[in-house]
Amino acid sequence: MNKYQTIENYLVKFLQDEVRKAGFSKVVLGISGGVDSAVVAVLAHKAFKDNLLGIMLPASTSSHASLEHATELCQKFGIRVEKIPVGPLVDTYFHDKKDASKLRIGNFSARMRMSVLYDISARENALVLGTGNKSEILLGYGTIFGDLACAINPIGELYKTEIFEFAAHLGVPHSILTKAPSADLWEDQSDEGEFGFSYADIDQVLYAHMEEGKNKEALLSSGYDLELVEMALERIASNRFKGKLPTIADLTAVK
Repeated sequence: MNKYQTIENYLVKFLQDEVRKAGFSKVVLGISGGVDSAVVAVLAHKAFKDNLLGIMLPASTSSHASLEHATELCQKFGIRVEKIPVGPLVDTYFHDKKDASKLRIGNFSARMRMSVLYDISARENALVLGTGNKSEILLGYGTIFGDLACAINPIGELYKTEIFEFAAHLGVPHSILTKAPSADLWEDQSDEGEFGFSYADIDQVLYAHMEEGKNKEALLSSGYDLELVEMALERIASNRFKGKLPTIADLTAVK
C-alpha cells in the first residue's frame, strides 16, 4: 500500500470518527475549484456519501474557471452541491468605501463565505469542514474567521506539495491539478505570486525547519536562499497568533 492510500484510509476514518464523536452525521464544505477543497471534498464524499453537501460561494471577483472546476469535480464524484454567490453581500458593504484595499475586500469575502457556510451548517445540522493545508497554516496564508474557521480539518498536516500528490492519487480532475494555486480573492491573484517563491521551494524550507528542526543558520548552511528563508521564518513568527484560540485573561491571582 502506497503512502497516499494509507493517508486516504486514515483520513476517511478520521472524518467519520470525529463527526460521530461530535454527535453529527452530516458535513458541509466550501468547494472553491482549488486543489485543497477538492481533496477534502473527495475524502468527505468517501466518508459520508450524500451526507456531504458542497457549497460553491463565488464572489464578484471570482474567476469563471473556479466555478467550472468546482462543477467538474462535483460531477465526477457525484457530490451534492449548491451555489450561493456572496458577491452581493460583499458589494453591498463596500459600495461606498472607495479606499478599500484588495486585501480588505478579499478578507471580507472569505468571512462572508464562512458566514454562509455556518448558516448552511445550521440548516443542515452539519459540521463545517476546513481546507487549510500545513504550508498555508504555517505561513499565515488564511483569514481568521474566514477560511481558517471550521470544526474539523483533515488536511492541516499535509504540505501543499503533498496535497497536489494526494489529489492526483484521489483522481482530482487534471484541470485542478495543473492550475496555479490561488485563494481567488481578487482577479489574477495567486499564492506563489504573493510569496515570490514556488510552493516546491517554500515547502523544502518549511519541512527542514518544522520536521528537521533547522534554525535560520542551519537552513542557510544547507544552501537555501536567504530571501526565501527570511520570508518563511518571518511569516511563521508573525502569523502564529492565527492558529491560537482567543486569549482569555487568567484571573485566578486576583479573584
